[in-house]
Amino acid sequence: MAEFSSADRNSVHVFAPATVANMVCGFDILGFAIEEPGDEVYMRRVDQPGVRLVGITGDDGRLPRETEKNTVSACVLTFLQHIGKTDIGLEIELHKHMPIGSGLGSSAASTVAGLFAVNTLLGNPLSKRELLPFAVQGEALACGHGHADNVAPALLGGITLIRGYAPLDVIALPAPSALHASVVFPHVDVPTRDARQMIRTKVALKDAVTQWGNIAGLVAGLFTADYELIGRSMHDVLIEPTRAILIPEFHEMRRLAMEAGALSFGISGSGPSVFAFTQNRDQATSITNVIQAHLSERGIESNGYVSGINTEGPKEIKK
Repeated sequence: MAEFSSADRNSVHVFAPATVANMVCGFDILGFAIEEPGDEVYMRRVDQPGVRLVGITGDDGRLPRETEKNTVSACVLTFLQHIGKTDIGLEIELHKHMPIGSGLGSSAASTVAGLFAVNTLLGNPLSKRELLPFAVQGEALACGHGHADNVAPALLGGITLIRGYAPLDVIALPAPSALHASVVFPHVDVPTRDARQMIRTKVALKDAVTQWGNIAGLVAGLFTADYELIGRSMHDVLIEPTRAILIPEFHEMRRLAMEAGALSFGISGSGPSVFAFTQNRDQATSITNVIQAHLSERGIESNGYVSGINTEGPKEIKK
């Protein structure tokens, strides 16, 4: 692959973080960014006009290499058309450091890294918020549904609420300083499209009322840094009961996390990754270790991550 130097004024190296979407009760509307893992994009200007995806690593050959079909390069093309810079030449490398289909916003991290890179390289003609619609288009290309609960926190950092889509209305929520996440990715396959197809299209009014109350309680808890309120609000009566069926050992992992002092426990995105909220990093580390040990005993490999809320989002990596 081509060599990229962040010291070169015509190149940029960007990291964008993984995200936890839904936050248990906030299906398709809530999400937060974590410190790791994430994806990296190298981008440089070249003389030959056009956008070229010159390499991808870490995807086991699963992602499309065609410029118009890969979320990173396709969103960069749309961005350039929007700002009227279709005559410039760009070469892009994508380095995946997070598993595809993990429920941690893999496609969102790649898309956001690409958009942040091209915006940075061209002198930031758009704000982060103005980049959001392009990132949503990338999600539609990647998984057939243009939702923002992964791309919004990946791009803006912190915890975000998607109030609406017509027009797109994203609200930044407070991230209490003590809040930490234990995140575990079991190596089992739960395709996003399959998980979404299992969701009920009709729900009982009493369940909807319960869910609304939990979402409101969670938002209130974040604003007041009321950790007990955050914990008791993070329950899902609509989506999780069905999706949990697809994740081996889900209920046992929840039991272990809650017994170890977690504030809450749930599925990250459509799974199979799971996460627990705690009030400190040491407790999050302990919960991660306990869950991974349990999965290992059951013959299931996993990745574990411990993180505070990543309030920065994407960032340029400088050497």
